[in-house]
Amino acid sequence: MDAERGSVRSVASGVRRPAAPAAPAATGRRTEPPRTEPSFTDAPRTGTRRPPAQLPRSRRPPAAAPAAEGSSPWILMYHSVAVEEEDPYQLTVSPERFAEQIAWLHRRGRRGVSVRELMRARAAGLDDKLVGLTFDDGYADFARYAVPILQAYGFTATAYVVADLLGRANDWDTEGPRKTLLTVQEVTDLAAAGWEIGSHGLGHQALPGLPADVLATQTRESRRALEEVVGGPVTGFCYPYGAVDLAATLAVRDAGYDYACAIAHSPLTGRYALPRCYVGDRDGAWRLRAKRGRHRLRDTVTELRRSRLATRAARPGGDRANTGEASR
Repeated sequence: MDAERGSVRSVASGVRRPAAPAAPAATGRRTEPPRTEPSFTDAPRTGTRRPPAQLPRSRRPPAAAPAAEGSSPWILMYHSVAVEEEDPYQLTVSPERFAEQIAWLHRRGRRGVSVRELMRARAAGLDDKLVGLTFDDGYADFARYAVPILQAYGFTATAYVVADLLGRANDWDTEGPRKTLLTVQEVTDLAAAGWEIGSHGLGHQALPGLPADVLATQTRESRRALEEVVGGPVTGFCYPYGAVDLAATLAVRDAGYDYACAIAHSPLTGRYALPRCYVGDRDGAWRLRAKRGRHRLRDTVTELRRSRLATRAARPGGDRANTGEASR
């Protein structure tokens, strides 16, 4: 099967990564030298629709999940950066608005980084001024529009791609317009230039409720396939639709990932269910400040709930009380 379209699993092992070409000339404001990244010219297609994310809650005690780590890092969630006439689910940010948002982060003394870099810095206690930048689904417009803007500020980011759909389109959005996805070659070039590539599963399938063997396939096979493409480790996972339950977090951990991104705060919030802040085209400076504050508030509330659940679980009959609270 053609490696530019179709399943990544059709690509032979040991894919060579071509040398990254020189970085394109930056447009707009430049305050730091750009990183050496490939230049892409594929024109994006417009439009996307998808059902709203659902967050099933586990009926098992949170104590059975991977250990929580206190407050969560600030991670912004993007999807598509392009020009759209219709965007009913507000998943697309125009290049102009995206440039404004990145410039605002820079003025605030923050640096956008991949989640891989963010987690490493966090482990060393050096993440105070960092913010994670993520792009779900692996749309081709990430390379065309987002990369040059990020380069101009010396920022990096993570692109979560659907392993079996590279070079195709967002077929999971059956009711919306088609959007072109990054090809195998583009993913290879991005990884070679230092951009983090993470897994978004094999076919953009929600994980909660899947049998254990299917969960293992979605997590392990997508990682193995992408590692052949990028020629190195793939350590990050992002739950399709942001939907996560306890079984999904355990499958991701057992598949060898270092972390996983969800969307909302929940009893599972931690290294394998990192919450993120949605960013849309309406989000200017004031809204971004508000979302940062809301993220901190939700962290506090989540920790208080965890503490209350742990206290109840320590009492006689606490398992029943804990289970009831977690399922609400």
